[in-house]
Amino acid sequence: MFELTDVVYRDVLRVDSMIIQAGSVTAVVGESGGGKSTLLKLLNKTLSPDKGSIRFEGEDLASRDSVTHRRRVVYLNQTPYLFPGTIRSNLQQGLFFQGRGEADQASLAAVLEEVGLDKSLDGDVKRLSGGERQRLALARVLLLGSDVLLLDEPSGALDDDSEDALLAMVVRLARERGKTLVMVTHSKAQARKHADHLFVVQRGRIEEVVSHGE
Repeated sequence: MFELTDVVYRDVLRVDSMIIQAGSVTAVVGESGGGKSTLLKLLNKTLSPDKGSIRFEGEDLASRDSVTHRRRVVYLNQTPYLFPGTIRSNLQQGLFFQGRGEADQASLAAVLEEVGLDKSLDGDVKRLSGGERQRLALARVLLLGSDVLLLDEPSGALDDDSEDALLAMVVRLARERGKTLVMVTHSKAQARKHADHLFVVQRGRIEEVVSHGE
């Protein structure tokens, strides 16, 4: 699905070669400031490389329309923004920004159930805990039906047990829906547990590639 060759972005990240397969779960780990978030933004075309090529389904990202690409490859940052108001209005915002019609009540309720958020659609987001806010942001992304999910530390604000449960849920939903999932996590143990492939970023370079079971 993604193929990166000789990619350089400023002095932040260098990728000699990297392949992300369609339908796979890929984890990216490494030191803080090492370039992990930059990698996701390059895949999402929020950033463009200074040199090298990034291909998506065989097509160079440089030639792809950015808006069209981001509809298929959605990026959720480490501290997702929630809009003031209700859970319902927040779920609809992603669809609104993509110029799509509102989801019906049944679809909204179903996606909340999928992410394990047992809250009323009319509940105020101000009353949600950190973990609940993460689940709501994930539900908003899932509602878009994008092919690729790029998640930057989706469990970063949680304790170890809650982190494991959230990552397990994210991976399960991605597999059930046939999505390609790329997630940045601070925990190599969690990455090895949940991902098919593990990329380790050190000092701005991807220096190790580990497949599941190695």
